[in-house]
Amino acid sequence: MMTDTPIYIIEESRLRRNLKLIASVAAKADIEIILAFKAFALWKTFPIFREYIHATTASSLSEAKMALEKFGAPAHTYSPAYTDQEFDEIVRCSSHLSFNSLSQYERFRERAKTVSIGLRVNPEYSEVGTLLYNPCAPGTRFGVTADKLPEQLPADIDGFHCHCHCESGADVFQRSLSHIEEKFSRWFPQLKWINFGGGHLMTRKDYDVDLLISMMQDFHRRYPWLKVILEPGSAFAWQTGPLVSHVVDIVENKGIKTAILDVSFTCHMPDCLEMPYQPDVRDAESVEIDKATEPCTYRLGGNSCLSGDFMGSWRFNKELQVGDEVIFEDMIHYTTVKTNTFNGITHPSIGMLHEDGRIEVLRRFGYEDYLNRMD
Repeated sequence: MMTDTPIYIIEESRLRRNLKLIASVAAKADIEIILAFKAFALWKTFPIFREYIHATTASSLSEAKMALEKFGAPAHTYSPAYTDQEFDEIVRCSSHLSFNSLSQYERFRERAKTVSIGLRVNPEYSEVGTLLYNPCAPGTRFGVTADKLPEQLPADIDGFHCHCHCESGADVFQRSLSHIEEKFSRWFPQLKWINFGGGHLMTRKDYDVDLLISMMQDFHRRYPWLKVILEPGSAFAWQTGPLVSHVVDIVENKGIKTAILDVSFTCHMPDCLEMPYQPDVRDAESVEIDKATEPCTYRLGGNSCLSGDFMGSWRFNKELQVGDEVIFEDMIHYTTVKTNTFNGITHPSIGMLHEDGRIEVLRRFGYEDYLNRMD
């Protein structure tokens, strides 16, 4: 890879591969699949996206403005809580707007007459194992349960928005769809569209794309008047590029060697600590902690002062040296959108590996970016 700076590199050929698959699924299943900015928001790549998809989904005023101004189409917007000062601008930037609660709907409905209004519903079923990411966990703040809905919906509610997946397979969607229909299908005749949210990881190698297509075709046969929308985020950027880092020091304590990098888990790969999950490291094998003192084996440490900013252990095929690259695979989704400036640590650059082999640096970060965050 050979870069002189830490950098996220999105690979155009892999991005187009994902986009082609997603566009094919949308056409065969007769559904609309839109990009969720919460997982991927590198707007300089939007000209490529526009070749394959036509809309995006936003969760805030900034995302809605980016949809309109950078993607070139109004957003499908959902937020757990709209505020007075932002609501009118969000409406201006949206084509669809879903409310999280009946109280929010009642409060803002008169100011949302120019958009297609939806209501987020909660099927009270999800197979997401990590509670931090489970939108249907007990006590969740997301969506209206079936027992709280009136039998006759207000006439200006056009759709339901339902999100209960996280990097899930089609088989999970098949099971959750049965719960959604059981809970909410009696309201479907009153609707124009249904949005089944994100978490449909259709670009993962083991995802059963044919099952998804057949499920949606069957759904259309049952409810031919309903437009179906999916809004995955990870699926678009799945396996589209790495984060390239470098070893800046190697320290040892109690026989455990830590390779300290010029990137941080807490700043640049926060899901690795939050989810938690362990990323793949190129040319390295993850090993159990009891093997951490073996030759060529290193814990990987970030460059922040957070004590827990480390991960691993990994066995490399040679002893690491200062200056060596350490490459974290599949680091484009849910990274650049969640990075932070803790400790004032500089963000990695963002680059694109074009199909002709060129690496174009789309963005470099520095002191001014840190100042602007604190301004």
